[in-house]
Amino acid sequence: MYMHLFEGEETAALTNFCAESADIWQIVGYFLLVFKIVIPIIIIILGMIDLGKAVVSSDEKAIQKSAKTLLIRVLAGILIFFVPTIVGLIFGLVTNFNNEVKTKWEICKSCVVSPTSGTCKNAVAAKGGSQNNSNPD
Repeated sequence: MYMHLFEGEETAALTNFCAESADIWQIVGYFLLVFKIVIPIIIIILGMIDLGKAVVSSDEKAIQKSAKTLLIRVLAGILIFFVPTIVGLIFGLVTNFNNEVKTKWEICKSCVVSPTSGTCKNAVAAKGGSQNNSNPD
């Protein structure tokens, strides 16, 4: 893909950014999906281990410290869990411009928020097909 900096072609290249980079956005979406599953599991396991150690030691300060640590981990987990929602809101602000930009940015949004969606898979498949048929000149 070559970006031409002529007037009109530059605008077309910028509006096709999401379609051209759909596979990258899909990978980001898969990472976020894995994080939404793995992080809560890790928080639960580490919290059980920390609180278990503190309760077995019967030390009041250790119990309070591990409870505070668990609270911080839970808050971090909640923030990570809501990253796709925050990304969706940001893309929602961008898509308020006009219908042409909105349809182009929908590809980015769907790939980040839901990488297994039909919109994202179609964009990735279309990009792969256009790369195989493109001429490197």
